[in-house]
Amino acid sequence: MPIRALVWGENVHEQENEFVARTYPKGMHGQIAALLAADPNILASTATLQEPEHGCTEARLAETDVLLWWGHAAHDKVDDAIVERIARRVWEGMGLIVLHSGHFSKIFKRLMGAPCALHWREAGERERLWVVNPGHPIARGLPRYFELENEEMYGEPFSVPEPLETVFVSWFQGGEVFRSGLTYRRGAGNIFYFRPGHETYPTYHDRTVGQVLRNAVNWAYSPEAHAELLSAPNTPVDKALEPIVERGAKLTHHPG
Repeated sequence: MPIRALVWGENVHEQENEFVARTYPKGMHGQIAALLAADPNILASTATLQEPEHGCTEARLAETDVLLWWGHAAHDKVDDAIVERIARRVWEGMGLIVLHSGHFSKIFKRLMGAPCALHWREAGERERLWVVNPGHPIARGLPRYFELENEEMYGEPFSVPEPLETVFVSWFQGGEVFRSGLTYRRGAGNIFYFRPGHETYPTYHDRTVGQVLRNAVNWAYSPEAHAELLSAPNTPVDKALEPIVERGAKLTHHPG
């Protein structure tokens, strides 16, 4: 059974900026989905901010194995209830891949519990991404480094929690460096942050970027869901694994 990947796109710049529209005539979300479709093990679909419930209904998320999230200009337009809905699915085991300026999205900040801040420069400079963890599944089939001729600079410090793993580190033409590929786990869900993807540059037409995204979807996928991680049920005395005698006062009462 293929991995069901949902590519979420803000779909704002494509509507408002002629250059972005020419670079991504099917929308950035459409182009990212096309990159994923090169892997026969991935079934990619798309959703956008403008759809009812931002395209992230309960039913849609229940049928999603890995969610990819790209946002920039309209983070504040994403409904908080949808953010919580997505967070619950990640805790249950849905994979999440956060792209570029999605570092400032509500869902990434929610799951990181951190400012997720950095400094930046939009100058079309060269970015060299070094593979610092070549044995990681996300780095499978990649060279020692790859370059994007035009990208927006993100610079350290990046105020995120210490990651489980760092897969990529970027160097920029202006001299800055940045941790560009970070993995996390929240509950049962695997999370990958991947830095490149500024909307005015053709990053999502790059072959190597496509390979990274396909690798990331396969890595983030988990075949099991763990809804039990979302609840906190009481275990009565008579259900304890070993015999115990109840002692002392208590705040709660559970009728027998």
